[in-house]
Amino acid sequence: MFDSLVGDVALRHPQADKTMLKWSTDRNMWVRRVAIDHQLLRKSATNTELLAQVIENNLGQDEFFINKAIGWALRDYSKTNPEWVRDFIEHHRSELAPLSIREASKYL
Repeated sequence: MFDSLVGDVALRHPQADKTMLKWSTDRNMWVRRVAIDHQLLRKSATNTELLAQVIENNLGQDEFFINKAIGWALRDYSKTNPEWVRDFIEHHRSELAPLSIREASKYL
């Protein structure tokens, strides 16, 4: 719920992108998770550069909830732009957790 609230504010105020990038490297895992998930359900309004950077900032994690969030974010966007998600997965396959790949690939 918090991520959708943050996402709604960020969509209306693009200057929040800088905050999301900062949050994506926060020490608190839950803050990072909000940064990863804040663009859920945006469809064609998804900022793919921001999505990629936020996810890349969290690759190589052992944290279940971060890896699950990465997968959810990619899976959600795959409904709009499956080619972008396929390319992202292929480019980062060695860094993505199996959980993230499994979640992201659900609709591919």
